[in-house]
Amino acid sequence: MANDIGNFFNSDPDKEAAVDGIFEHLRKSWEPRMRKEIIQYYREDGSELSELVRQAVKRLDLEQG
Repeated sequence: MANDIGNFFNSDPDKEAAVDGIFEHLRKSWEPRMRKEIIQYYREDGSELSELVRQAVKRLDLEQG
């Protein structure tokens, strides 16, 4: 599901803006349990996350601390 969101934002030629958009979507639209699960997946493996999504989840992880 996160990669689908990433695919939507991937059309933005400004990749930093794309990461910002993914990050904001995850932060505002996903419930805390879902955010916790994707952060855990990112920490443990994350191999199936696209690069843009990985960057957004990294930011989310840093914010959640």
